Amino acid sequence: MNTEKRCLECGEVILGRSDKKFCSDACRNAYNNRKNKISVNLIRNINNRLKKNWRILEKLNPEDKTKVHKTKLENEGFDFNYFTGIYTTKKGATYYFVYDQGYLDIGNDFFMLVKRK
Repeated sequence: MNTEKRCLECGEVILGRSDKKFCSDACRNAYNNRKNKISVNLIRNINNRLKKNWRILEKLNPEDKTKVHKTKLENEGFDFNYFTGIYTTKKGATYYFVYDQGYLDIGNDFFMLVKRK
């Protein structure tokens, strides 16, 4: 019976401890990087979109409360699909937040930008 273990990354024979799965740190890192690449890229892309949205809201809202037109947000590259939270007031107004920067659709393609303190 052949009991030699092979590296999960490169297939080389593994020497040493019986519970080793890789022949070297380089193979272990390469294997785990490849395995996690899809989820890491997805998370990185979402975080980049959230950061971009936050920067846009912060730039357009220097006074902590500002009214802007939807095209101004869109021209800056704002993506309405990415936000970190929703707050609905007792009166039913729905604010969307990207961390501490928020926006409220006030109609006619205008948005009220606010900052949560």
